[in-house]
Amino acid sequence: TDEIKLVSVMEGESVTLNTDVTVIRRNKILWKFGDQGVLIALLDANVISLFNGTDGSFRDRLQLDNQTGSLTIRNTRTTNSGLYELNIKGGPEDRVKKFNVTVY
Repeated sequence: TDEIKLVSVMEGESVTLNTDVTVIRRNKILWKFGDQGVLIALLDANVISLFNGTDGSFRDRLQLDNQTGSLTIRNTRTTNSGLYELNIKGGPEDRVKKFNVTVY
């Protein structure tokens, strides 16, 4: 299903995009941002990698929960508005979730 979850957050606040998965075991979690699907966060075998985004706008503001794979963006900016895509690979089937985030 390609339902898109709408999320609104006030600029400067934190927002968490939830995987709705209780515990990640052998799964690989990828978070992508924007039309180009730029990789901003990765959880693979309990190793977390965070990326700054193409314009560096995510620098030091991303947090990934290593239990659930949920992504938190701290101190949001309007430039963080847009489409976020979560890919959960592994397990019985790959799953995709999309979030349309508006920072106002």
